[in-house]
Amino acid sequence: MTKAKSKAKLNNQPIKGTADWFPEEFVIRKYIFDTWRRVCKQFGYEEYLTPLVENADLYRAKSGEDVGGTELTVFTDRGGRDLAIRPEMTPSVTRMVSQRYTSLPKPIRLFSIANFFRNEKPQRGRNREFWQLNYDVFGSNSVYADVEILQVGLEIMLSFNPPPNSFVAYVNSRTLIDLILDSLGISDGEIKVKLMRILDKWDKEGEVASRMRLGKVGLRLNQVDGLVKLIKCASQQELVTNFPELKGSKVLKDIELLMVTLQGLGYRDWVQFKPSLIRGFDYYDGPVFEFFDQSPQNKRSLFGGGRYNALAGLFDVEPFPAVGCAPGDETTRLFLDEWNLIEQLNIRDPVGKLYLPLLGEKSIAKAFTLASKLRSQGEIVEIGLQVQNLRTALIYADKRSFTKIIFLGDEELERGIYVVRDMLTGDQEEFSFTTG
Repeated sequence: MTKAKSKAKLNNQPIKGTADWFPEEFVIRKYIFDTWRRVCKQFGYEEYLTPLVENADLYRAKSGEDVGGTELTVFTDRGGRDLAIRPEMTPSVTRMVSQRYTSLPKPIRLFSIANFFRNEKPQRGRNREFWQLNYDVFGSNSVYADVEILQVGLEIMLSFNPPPNSFVAYVNSRTLIDLILDSLGISDGEIKVKLMRILDKWDKEGEVASRMRLGKVGLRLNQVDGLVKLIKCASQQELVTNFPELKGSKVLKDIELLMVTLQGLGYRDWVQFKPSLIRGFDYYDGPVFEFFDQSPQNKRSLFGGGRYNALAGLFDVEPFPAVGCAPGDETTRLFLDEWNLIEQLNIRDPVGKLYLPLLGEKSIAKAFTLASKLRSQGEIVEIGLQVQNLRTALIYADKRSFTKIIFLGDEELERGIYVVRDMLTGDQEEFSFTTG
């Protein structure tokens, strides 16, 4: 007789590009999410959520060649529809708002905290599955809507109590880039989209590779040189020197108003105009901004956003004003680590947790009753699930960082009391069941 083949053992590791969050990690992520939610609500934003899956064409249309192409996870459902797991929120929330835009009071302030999936190569700060805050204002073309979106992002970052010069928010405008392309004799819309994508990856791919890509688009040498000048611009003055036709333009005046307003609100040290900032999504059509970590060991983009007034036109409705931003959990987590903010914030420490071990058979029923009573008074109480000796109970309470431990064994039961010991100081206090 042959032995039956044993079933293959399943791998207990998470899928590549995803992560398990044990409680000690989850409490950090929850702290990030709670901070996001608190700041958004302070500014009057209301929370929403959209489905995990959408029609794949929703992202193919305007999310760019990466997010809407190679990184898109697509499948066919039972009805033969081409669906995708959401890689970002902006197209989804725009679709949702387009249903009721005309009937809703303006401006519309919305935010969500949700998970997303992009089929990209996992690397430090970029997982395939990730969580994002998305907050947006719909229905206002005012520059002050752009100011507010930036201000919310700044307040989120400052809520983590970062040190001076730890991050910077760069500001630019896709309208400005569009005017520069026009001045270089580049007016074709499809070519402009390709150029935006190339310029957005300039720092990542380097000047040599980027020049080659620009050449393949069919640009003349003087046009390539003009774009290189744009990328290397470090200030508004240098930008106007290289492109004098921009002097006095409305777009530069709007950027100046935005910057002056933010500086007047106390953010002068945290914001900077950067003419070469692009942002890779095809739907941006106005001011764009990106927050960067300034640590030499983690000098990277944290998150960004911008204006996307034309995106709603995808849904057979009149386009409407929209501007938003999307901080991510992974880059925020790295920022907190890099600047030692997790330990400073002390968010790992439990607050007011009590442990009530089962120290005798006779006292079990009373222990459960006491635990219920304390919980009804707002206490956090974890009860033992089997009888154990005092030494084992103390070791467990210490490992789990309980603030206090409750002794209720057979001896205490006979006396009609229970004892509460402070795990930090060792002080003990007796309470009667009738008065405690």
